Amino acid sequence: MIYDVTVPITNSMPVWPGDPPVRLTAKSHRSRDNTHTVWVTSIEMGSHTGTHIDAPFHMIDGGKRLEAFPLDVLTGKATVFEIAGVRSLAQEQLAKLNWKGVERVLFKTENSNHWNDGKFYEEFVYLEPDGAEFLVQQGVRLVGIDYLSIDRYKSAAHPSHFVLLQKHIPIIEGLNLNAVPPGEYTLVALPLNLQDADGAPARVILMN
Repeated sequence: MIYDVTVPITNSMPVWPGDPPVRLTAKSHRSRDNTHTVWVTSIEMGSHTGTHIDAPFHMIDGGKRLEAFPLDVLTGKATVFEIAGVRSLAQEQLAKLNWKGVERVLFKTENSNHWNDGKFYEEFVYLEPDGAEFLVQQGVRLVGIDYLSIDRYKSAAHPSHFVLLQKHIPIIEGLNLNAVPPGEYTLVALPLNLQDADGAPARVILMN
């Protein structure tokens, strides 16, 4: 089974307030022999649009750029944990889970139910700094969550980003895990091959 957990990129999709809006503009011209129309889409969007990967450089001066991560960090064994009925993911909740053998972790929360709201969802579930510290202690290589930030909305200091990115742990944000049962999968998360990048949109799939 293959699960595509990537949010579709559209002009009407939610983006982080203040980030560049998505503008997909269809353009066309007639072929030189005038037998057919050639379509080309103009694409304008930010590097943290939809399902995307954060690199340390996103928050940390002189931090590692996205292209510096080998693909074996972004692909491989991943565990989806479903945590319902919470406003945030703290060490208290995470410590109850079985972390034996977990290399990459993706959190499925009620956030995945809000991708079709038609607007940005401000009350999304986020990762508490002590939860981020707990993940570092478990030795995870990658962390993912099912909305547009791992920190709370309007966070001033972005503490959970700093905890993870300072340890060179990339973050996948903007996943849609609504159709994915909790369990173990093979993750493939391939960002656009942007150079000198703070982050990039990615096509992310899970296979079991």
